[in-house]
Amino acid sequence: VQLQASGGGLVQAGGSLRLSCAASASGRTFSSYNMGWFRQAPGKEREFVAAIGWRSGSTYYRDSVKGRFTISRDNAKNTVYLQMNNLKPEDTAVYYCAAGISLRISDDLRYDYWGQGTQVTVSS
Repeated sequence: VQLQASGGGLVQAGGSLRLSCAASASGRTFSSYNMGWFRQAPGKEREFVAAIGWRSGSTYYRDSVKGRFTISRDNAKNTVYLQMNNLKPEDTAVYYCAAGISLRISDDLRYDYWGQGTQVTVSS
């Protein structure tokens, strides 16, 4: 699976961005992968942001983004989205999308495929 993330940019605090992650899959279909978003700020470890399961479409979020971020997927377009509203300076990071089949959906080590990352910068 090849993943291409896009949609990052510079936004003021309180603003919104929508990240997209387009997948090209061979063999196993996109719809059978759990999809996750992770982020990494300078000097910090990569952290889980949100994920969506392949089977039920259940969604999972880190506490700090609940109510502000929404993950969704369009299996017909092989794309997963991350709608980010009410952005805060602490959301500044490189955001990565990932695909995997493990049930440990918030564990970055359990994902098999990664996109190249897209920079999100939130100014105060």
